[in-house]
Order: sequence, then C-alpha cells, then structure tokens
Amino acid sequence: LNIGVVGSSGQGGYSIGQLKSIANIAALCDVDQNRLAPVAKQFPSARTYKDFRKLVEQKDLDAVVVATPDHTHAVATMKAMGMGKHCYTQKPLTHDIWEARQLVKMAAKTKLSTQMGNQAHAGEPIRRVVELVRAGIIGNVTEAHIWTNRPVWLQGIDKRLPKAPVPANVDWDLWLGPAPFREYGKGYLPFKWRGWWDFGTGALGDMACHNWDIAYWALELGRPETIEATSSPLFKESGPAWSVIRYRFPAIASRPAVHLTWYDGPRRPPAELFEGEKVSGNGSIVVGDKGKLYIPHYWGDGKLLPKKDFAGFKQPDVSLPRSPGHYKEWIGACKGGPAALSNFDYSAQLTEAVLLGNLAVRLGGKVNWDAKNMKVTGRPEAEP
Repeated sequence: LNIGVVGSSGQGGYSIGQLKSIANIAALCDVDQNRLAPVAKQFPSARTYKDFRKLVEQKDLDAVVVATPDHTHAVATMKAMGMGKHCYTQKPLTHDIWEARQLVKMAAKTKLSTQMGNQAHAGEPIRRVVELVRAGIIGNVTEAHIWTNRPVWLQGIDKRLPKAPVPANVDWDLWLGPAPFREYGKGYLPFKWRGWWDFGTGALGDMACHNWDIAYWALELGRPETIEATSSPLFKESGPAWSVIRYRFPAIASRPAVHLTWYDGPRRPPAELFEGEKVSGNGSIVVGDKGKLYIPHYWGDGKLLPKKDFAGFKQPDVSLPRSPGHYKEWIGACKGGPAALSNFDYSAQLTEAVLLGNLAVRLGGKVNWDAKNMKVTGRPEAEP
C-alpha cells in the first residue's frame, strides 16, 4: 500500500517506523519544515507537503495516517476519507463529540478501513485481561478506577501566551487549521498544545483512550448516562491542573451498572484498593464482587487482588482474535481482511465517553447525557 503520513515526527514518526517495513511511505506532510526535512531524507521517493489538503489529493495514495494535534484529527481524517483513503488516526480520535459521530458516519458511508492509534489494543496482555474480566473471574464488576500522571505540560493557565514572531520554518496558519485565530506564542508547539482547549483535550484526552481501554472494552461500557467532575480552578484557555471525573454507565444484559472514576495530576484512587501494591503513574483497577484486577500500565499484564484469593489461578480460554500487531491489523483490513479491532465504530464511542469528561469539567458539576440526541439535559449553558 502507498501511505501518506500527516505529521512527520512525534506519533507520526512512530507510525512511520512501524509502517515502513510493511507499506510504502509515499507522501509526508508537516507544517514545520525543520521536522519534515530529516524524515523526507529517509524516503527520497515520497512527495512532501505542508498542507494535508494537498497530500490527500495525491492519486496513488491508498491510505493516510493522521498524527497531528487533536484539533485537526477530524478535519484531516474526514478530508482523506472523502478522497477514498483508508485512515489511521491517532488518539483521541477527535477533538469534540460531534466530530466523533461524523467520522463513524463517514466510515460507514465509504466502507473504508479505519483504526485509532491506541496501540496496546492489539497486544496480547490487554486481550488476556479482557477475557479474564468477561469470564467472571472477579465476579460482577461495578467499579473501575483509572488514572494518569498527566499533565506533564502546563495546564491551569489563565491567559494566552505572549505574542512572539512566528519561526520561519512554521506555517502558523496551517497549524491553527480549524481553531480560532490567535497570535503565535512560544510554548504552543510542539507537544505543549495538549493543555490548551483550542488545540488539545488535556490530560484526559491524552491518556484515557489508552488507560480506559481495558475496562471500556471488557465491560462494553458504551456511552455514559451521567458524568460529574471536580477540578482545580478553571480557566477559559486551558485545562485544569487536576481533575477527578465520575461516570455512571447504565446496566446491560451481561453486567450491572458501572461507576468509573478518572483521576489525573496528583489525584489517585483510594490506597486501600491496591492491597499494598505500589500505585503506578498510569493504570487502572477494576473492582468486582469476587476480587479486583489491577493493571499497572496499559501495555502490561494485570494483577488479581487480593493475591491470596487467586493462588493457582488459570487463565480462561482464548475468546478474542489475536493480532499480528496494531499497524498490521490496519494494513490487513485495508487489503480486504478483517476490520481492525480499534476501528472507528469502537474508537469513536470510546473517544466520545472520554471527551464527555472534559465537557463536565468545563461546565462544572453534574452532566446528564442524552446520548441519542447528543444533548446535555437540564443545563442550558451547555448549548452552543
């Protein structure tokens, strides 16, 4: 397959490294020529662009990787799909909830192969853990606690950065893309855009599509019905320095209602949940009526707690398909194979649930979510 990559370093660079041996890197795009140039040297036959709208028009491209800041995920992906290109888009899939719904519709309309970049979804550890939860080893699950050490960039900022000259190597207008115009300031890019609402989705958006994935997949959480947030002081421009967000997911035939709590910054779940285990910087713990499953990192294996209750435990039978690798899954799907398991049907719902936490943070207090109509009920201030 001929692949175009939008965003040449960071996650784009990681994707290139994973794809270069299984596909042809035929096009590269970056608004920062200093980041694009060294990558372009590695692929002398690839055409180069600074505007993704030009890249997706390249006729020999079969598929596109979107590895831009969050605020351009959806517009670049929609444009590529509109040109008939299969899409791999980094997490979170979109910057807002409406965009996630639109990408699902577009994927269904075009029948293109899609995948979101939550790479651990393809790993053996996560699939074993999902099978364990679904086999009822820890009983009926009613709680999940998930946390991150993010933000590791500035948040809780009350005003925009001071105006500064735009570097000659950066096309600031193209970088802004669909975001409202603001003057360039030192510290928006690279990487630190995550803390600014116009560009990023904060600590929650950065890590929840990874850290939530085990609980979300295993419990088939779908869309929450209520979300309640507390946080450090709020400002218009950037996410809070920390937040704690409580979600309630309604019961389904296979399980009772689930209360999921998210913690970021210095906040963590109650220490007694961990049965003396060291609490990791990023992780999750799923609580059932027969025990708990602690996953210290989204890439790793789970620990059944209390340990004494699971001595001699045997892993349940395999029930999920095994993956050749996250990128190989997608490439195989593009070539007519089975759909990748983190395709947009799955990942858009995960992204929507995650981003509802930011909606609750920004509104403050409790949010009742009418998923069918994509409305917050009883909170007129939520309307645009």
